[in-house]
Amino acid sequence: MANVSVYNIEGKEVGTIDLNDAVFGVDVNEHLVHMAVVSQLANNRQGTQKAKTRSEVSGGGRKPWRQKGTGHARQGSTRSPQWTGGGVVFAPVPRDYSFKMNKKEKRAALKSALTSRVEEQKFIVIDELKFDEIKTKKFQEVLNNLNVNKALVVLEDDNKNVEISARNIANVKTAHTNTINVFDILKYNTVITTKAGVASIEEVYA
Repeated sequence: MANVSVYNIEGKEVGTIDLNDAVFGVDVNEHLVHMAVVSQLANNRQGTQKAKTRSEVSGGGRKPWRQKGTGHARQGSTRSPQWTGGGVVFAPVPRDYSFKMNKKEKRAALKSALTSRVEEQKFIVIDELKFDEIKTKKFQEVLNNLNVNKALVVLEDDNKNVEISARNIANVKTAHTNTINVFDILKYNTVITTKAGVASIEEVYA
């Protein structure tokens, strides 16, 4: 069972916590992790790009000059791709880029990403993260105390003050335990959560 240190908001170690191996100690499956990232990026694509082919560009119905005798190459339409104002060869059309991953695959990929953060010692647990007021400066001080500048902060649902305090800091993103995803875990290379957050993650994904 993995064991990580617990810190307070001053950055001082105040204890340790055991992590559930079913979530934080699995065999890292790089293929599933890669698939989950590609799937998320593909599903976010709008797929609305469009250009006109030669059959869709207006004009060009008349043959620009007769077939023979002009000295020019033969041409059938002024809307062929080689003409200015002509259509596009193999023009892009709207399409759906998304593809589906099974629930078990998604869950395994997420566990692999969390495990990799624990193994790399980039999974930081805080005993408690509560603010009496919304204060960006106070949250930045917490990050400085933990020596972190790019982080995914996983919070409990009722932690609104901390959530809003972190919102305006570059390279920091907040998420709830049921909204974390593989892409964010890898992009924000350090994961910060509380003891309550660890319990919630284990409850949701174990």
